[in-house]
Amino acid sequence: MSAQLQARYWLLALAVSLVLIWLLSSILLPFVAGMAVAYFLDPPADKLEERGLSRGLSATIIVVAFFVLMILAALLLVPILQSQVSGFSERLPGYIAALRETALPLVIDLGIRVGIDVGASAGDALKEVAAEAVGFAISLLRQAWSGGMALFNILSLLVITPVVAFYLLRDFDHMISALNDWLPREHAGTVRELLADIDDVMAGFIRGQGTVCLILASFYGLSLTVAGLEFGLIIGLFSGLVSFVPFVGALLGLVLSMLTALTQFLPEGEFLRIVIIAAIFVVGQVMEGYVLTPRLLGDRIGLHPVWVMFALLAGGALFGFVGVLISVPAAAAIGVMVRFGHDRYMGSRLYLGADKRPPDEPVP
Repeated sequence: MSAQLQARYWLLALAVSLVLIWLLSSILLPFVAGMAVAYFLDPPADKLEERGLSRGLSATIIVVAFFVLMILAALLLVPILQSQVSGFSERLPGYIAALRETALPLVIDLGIRVGIDVGASAGDALKEVAAEAVGFAISLLRQAWSGGMALFNILSLLVITPVVAFYLLRDFDHMISALNDWLPREHAGTVRELLADIDDVMAGFIRGQGTVCLILASFYGLSLTVAGLEFGLIIGLFSGLVSFVPFVGALLGLVLSMLTALTQFLPEGEFLRIVIIAAIFVVGQVMEGYVLTPRLLGDRIGLHPVWVMFALLAGGALFGFVGVLISVPAAAAIGVMVRFGHDRYMGSRLYLGADKRPPDEPVP
């Protein structure tokens, strides 16, 4: 079979897969979540199997323990988070108004010193920002409810996701063996190497970065709550969970925390509390950069933060919430394929020329 014909088959398979994902995106959420859970829990299942337990029993123990912990965490956290989210959305206009009252005089004074009258324009700009922020928060909550948090999706996640995770975890080795048998014999070795590289990148990001995000979410949530910040738990959890994109989670968390801290502590003159809130995020960034990331990730990710952000936005725009879930694995696979193509290009006649001279070989 010629290379062009093989390329056509692969492109056709890719196109059919994308069309099916687009058509079935409304029902794929529990299945994608089950695959993610099974992939995340595969290493502990392998360890139990190495200790002499059967694969089915290992998968049962791991899946049951995981979802019991998730249910207990949900029962403990959901009422608190629900009250904090509703309270924060109600207080957000007041926070912005208080910030306008405290920050606007400083901006006007600075404008007078440099000879610019910014009084009216700054006030109108802050009003527009407040309106946009409130509108965005409301639309985001509506989209979350209609897209990913509807009752049907919640029930499907609770019922279908554990079943999918169990069967995938139990039959993971058999599926890998079957896929290996399906590979074209001529290129089986190359495909295995590519899949191994993709798995390494995905494992580094999903397992490693996921662990980092959970640790940071716990640290930020507990620290901000102990520091006395209103809605510190929801802000901290949000900051940690969004930290899969470097600096973005900490930056958003710092902005929301400082906005809340300035309106909460500044009128009472508690400047030390404001400094403590800012110091929490500094400590979190130092802990992430010098302790968590080197120990849990190392150099295995291979995904640039800009590429991750683009993949998340593109996946969400094309396939909704399901696209967000599959965007990072897709980005990892595309990144490995691009590096593979780059290496082949650097050794090809197109790059080297007719004599195929290696780039580091001296010209005679």
